[in-house]
Amino acid sequence: MTGPQTPTIIPAIRYARTNEAASFLEKAFGFAPHASYPGEDGGIGHAEMTIGNGMVMFGSGTGKADNPWAQVPMGIYVIVADADAHYARAKAAGAEIVMELYDTPYGSREYSARDPEGNLWSFGTYDPWAAKAEG
Repeated sequence: MTGPQTPTIIPAIRYARTNEAASFLEKAFGFAPHASYPGEDGGIGHAEMTIGNGMVMFGSGTGKADNPWAQVPMGIYVIVADADAHYARAKAAGAEIVMELYDTPYGSREYSARDPEGNLWSFGTYDPWAAKAEG
């Protein structure tokens, strides 16, 4: 479970060739596999790899055309305890919401927004650290 020393901000990268990316990150940079979920094309749909106390998440970013993750090479995922409250705060502050608050098939509640420079941020209750500890 996420604790005071567990990182809650996780870079998220999109790769066209996810299997090759996972192999490269492991061999070249020393990342260790944490979790991997298959994609529709037989490759990795979503992966989590760690190094030290850090993590990177990545996937193919394919899917519906209105999915903002299919349109950017990189973004940030932030674990939050209360996605509804976080969403309300961001919306009230004028954040550009690009994916409305929703419940995912994997049990998270999350949304995505862009900052004033156009960077993609996603906020949600999915905690890959806790998911691995439980599984």
